[in-house]
Amino acid sequence: MISKIPKWVGDLFGNAMRPNVKVLETSYISPQVKKIRFQGDISKWSFQIGYASVVRVSETEFRNYTVAYHDTKNGIFDIVFHIHGQGVGSKYIGTLQTNDELFISPPRGKILYDPSVKQQFFLGDETSLGVACALFLLLKKNNHQFQFYFELVEQNKSVPELLGLENFTVFPKNGSFRNEKWTSNLPLFKTEEWNAANFALVGNVKSVQTFRKVLKSKTQGNVYSQGYWLEGKKGL
Repeated sequence: MISKIPKWVGDLFGNAMRPNVKVLETSYISPQVKKIRFQGDISKWSFQIGYASVVRVSETEFRNYTVAYHDTKNGIFDIVFHIHGQGVGSKYIGTLQTNDELFISPPRGKILYDPSVKQQFFLGDETSLGVACALFLLLKKNNHQFQFYFELVEQNKSVPELLGLENFTVFPKNGSFRNEKWTSNLPLFKTEEWNAANFALVGNVKSVQTFRKVLKSKTQGNVYSQGYWLEGKKGL
C-alpha cells in the first residue's frame, strides 16, 4: 500500500475512504506506546497474523498498523501504536481521543504464522507489539511452545509485561541485532531444540535482515519476515 497519494486522488475516492470506525477508549502503556480500542463494522474483515490495516492519518498520508485484538461479534478491535518523533502518523495518533472518527481499512498483507508448527519464535520491536499480541493469543490457544525476542528502548522495556505477554526476552535497542556475530551467540542458537521452529521476524529492516541471515545458516525452520520501518524512509 502506498503511503502517500495526491490530494485529488483522495478526493476522488473520498466516499470509499470516509471515516468508518470510532475511538472507544485510549490508554498509554508507556509514553511512546498508545493502545486504542475502535468500534466499527468489521464483520467482513480477515484477521490473519501478519496482516495490517491502513490508517488515514491526513488528507494524503496513510500508515500501516496491525490489529492486536479483535472481537468481530461486538465490532471492536485494538491497535497498539508506537508514537515517536514528529512524523505525521505519530502526531495524528497522538491526538486521537474518545469518539473521534477515522478511516481504517480491512487488514491485508503477508501471513507470518503456521499453526502446524509446534515451536514458534518471534522477533520484533516497538512497531511489532500489536502483531505480537495477536500472535500470543493464538499461541496460547493452540498450545504452542514459543519465545519472543524484543529490542526496545529503555522506557519501553516493561511494555511486553504490561501487555500481558509471556516467554519474552527484552534486549536494549543499541544496534546489536544488526551484528551477525553477536546474533549468532544468542541463547536461541545454543541448542538444537529450536532448529525446526517457525520464525517470524518483524520490525526494523536491518535487524530483520541480519537475523534472517543467521537463521538461514543455523536452522532448518521456516522463516517469515516483514520489515516495518527503515531509518530515513517514510511510510514503509
